[in-house]
Amino acid sequence: RSAMDHQPKFFENLSGTGKAIGVLTSGGDAPGMNAAVRAVVRMGIYVKAKVYFVYEGYQGMVDGGDNIVEVSWESVSSILQVGGTVIGSARCKSFRTREGRLQAAYNLVQRGITNLCVIGGDGSLTGANLFREEWSGLLEELAQKGKIDEEAVKKYAYLNIVGMVGSIDNDFCGTDMTIGTDSALHRIIEVVDAIMTTAQSHQRTFVLEVMGRHCGYLALVSALACGADWVFIPEYPPEEGWEDSMCVKLSENRARKKRLNIIIVAEGAIDCHNKPITSEKVKDLVVQRLGFDTRVTILGHVQRGGTPSAFDRILASRMGVEAVLALLEATPATPACVVSLSGNQAVRLPLMECVQMTQEVQKAMDEGRFVEAVRLRGRSFENNLNTYKLLSQKKPDAELPKTNFNVAVLNVGAPAAGMNAAVRAAVRVGITEGHKMFAVIDGFEGFARGKIKEISWGDVGGWTGQGGSILGTKRTLPAKYLEKIADQMRTNSINALMVIGGFEAYLGLLELSAAREKYDEFCVPMVMVPATVSNNVPGSDFSIGADTALNTITDTCDRIKQSASGTKRRVFIIETMGGYCGYLANMGALAAGADAAYIFEEQFDIRELQANVEHLTEKMKTSIQRGLVLRNENCNENYTTDFIYQLYSEEGKGVFDCRKNVLGHMQQGGAPSPFDRNFGTKISAKAMQWISKKLRETYRKGKVFANTDDSVCLLGMRRRNLVFQPVAELKTETDFVHRIPKEQWWLKLRPLMKILAKYKTSYDVSDSGQLEHVAMHSTKEAETGAI
Repeated sequence: RSAMDHQPKFFENLSGTGKAIGVLTSGGDAPGMNAAVRAVVRMGIYVKAKVYFVYEGYQGMVDGGDNIVEVSWESVSSILQVGGTVIGSARCKSFRTREGRLQAAYNLVQRGITNLCVIGGDGSLTGANLFREEWSGLLEELAQKGKIDEEAVKKYAYLNIVGMVGSIDNDFCGTDMTIGTDSALHRIIEVVDAIMTTAQSHQRTFVLEVMGRHCGYLALVSALACGADWVFIPEYPPEEGWEDSMCVKLSENRARKKRLNIIIVAEGAIDCHNKPITSEKVKDLVVQRLGFDTRVTILGHVQRGGTPSAFDRILASRMGVEAVLALLEATPATPACVVSLSGNQAVRLPLMECVQMTQEVQKAMDEGRFVEAVRLRGRSFENNLNTYKLLSQKKPDAELPKTNFNVAVLNVGAPAAGMNAAVRAAVRVGITEGHKMFAVIDGFEGFARGKIKEISWGDVGGWTGQGGSILGTKRTLPAKYLEKIADQMRTNSINALMVIGGFEAYLGLLELSAAREKYDEFCVPMVMVPATVSNNVPGSDFSIGADTALNTITDTCDRIKQSASGTKRRVFIIETMGGYCGYLANMGALAAGADAAYIFEEQFDIRELQANVEHLTEKMKTSIQRGLVLRNENCNENYTTDFIYQLYSEEGKGVFDCRKNVLGHMQQGGAPSPFDRNFGTKISAKAMQWISKKLRETYRKGKVFANTDDSVCLLGMRRRNLVFQPVAELKTETDFVHRIPKEQWWLKLRPLMKILAKYKTSYDVSDSGQLEHVAMHSTKEAETGAI
């Protein structure tokens, strides 16, 4: 939608006065459920609705009494970072009977609740839909029994239902990610990273069993994120004779001096005859056939536990707010809907269409239609599987095509977690496509000095989990080295370039394409994959590395908030990285439940600072006696972190005291998050396939010659799609002075943070509110950055 026809639509007219919303969590717990509960409560109160907790899921709804309680703003304080669900979850047999549902309806009517927000899996949501369909009949029956009067039947005639999917398995069709999946991946990857060090020491094989009775998502993505040797998932059973193939692969890897093997098994893994493949069976096979020292680790409920990741907190907060808007806009004719994620957009889908599609997957698996099962899981799942197959198994040299093209890969800019996963994917896909791959050490500076070497399949083994940049990276731009770089390209016969980096990488490609007039050597396909913690590259909503940095910020804020809970009335001011881009400060504030975030994109003055101090002074009178303020490093040259700290200290005298913290370079370090490993791997593999296509298109008379704008591209995530965009066209979208895109999608989430921190603000809802259909959604569902 262009800025011209984008008429903002605000929800001030969507008052929830007189409405009552019940929120419950049901089925298995998942990290992030509390963030969703918090968002529903605060958004509900914000639009002047009454909000009720329904404790212990449907059981609490049936039992009534103290299980259904009206809640206040403070009721959901300090739950954002807590795993599981604070309002409890239970399987409920009585709700499956009409008698149980009759009792539940009575308990809701007593409190005037006709809007339900259900956070759970497909079973919980199907139950909610049935309840909604029976609602008017249940009220009639209650009236006949004399439990409610006719007026109540009329007044509470309709029940509106909005679902949010909380499930670590990511087994619900229609959404790219369910609440809790990203956190479960964090747990798995932490374990795999820890196991890898011990396996390497002893030359061991580890068989890891992860959750996923009916869905192989966790197994597949963790295998992709750690470069596992083999993975077993229910949707894609191995072919006949897999035992031989697997053993051959494991022994080949050992012969290549690889000291460890990792095999990941989903708990519901099956063979092509629908017989279970267990982790013990896999272990016994390896021991008997190969005699390798092999251990089994079953992760079990560890995957459900722990604190939610930044991704899950932001996802759940966005979905919670969207769910309340959907309830306010619902009419008797609106079907029960589920709020889900497509790309980086919240969308609403009819609940039963999603449930039906989810059941279709199971049916396809039961009937042995496995190709169909993978397709029904959606584009994202299918692409994960294809990428894994591409990167995990090297074909024998004799089977590889030979293109005689040489492709160079380099890192440019500051280090970002996930860069190494991107390099690994580029090298392996390049080799599979038949090219010779070259690694450039130390960015454009190293290029000019001839630090170029051929890199093989085995050289990049084990790179996915490494932080920083193994190739080395520098911020130097190519302009002053053009002649030397052209010489090196000629000497090494480089036919294409893949640059993985931040804003400097983008500027570098602009300089190289401008130099084409003078140097023919630069008339080759060039592609950039955005990788920077600042997330400030035009043409992409996400950059590799930003998710890891966000998790570092969120973890630190959690610890700081914890330290503050011991001492009453304290406000912390935290400075984040990002240059002039406020992404980290804004999203960090949303994920950590901060009171304010100062960013360059939204100018602020002394009056706003004063208003924030007053807001915190009021907050200190409540039971929540601590404050958290994030400040982007370059948000204002005069209102520095020190200035804000001193102003807050002076103005808060006698009410609260202040502390400040500059997070610094720890935001660039650490092992990459599952999101960054996966996003880096998939986006880089796609970029490499584009290079191969361009090389074929521009090869004429024995040489590659590409001098059009569309042969120098940036591959970025745009709303729901991964898009190749010529860098020349992105110039108009760039603020070169401040090194940020002129328009940034996440600024729309600014009001969200303010609402959840109790500020009055306007929230643009023009992008929400359209109910889409699942079939349509899954065919155009993007190969998204959402892992």
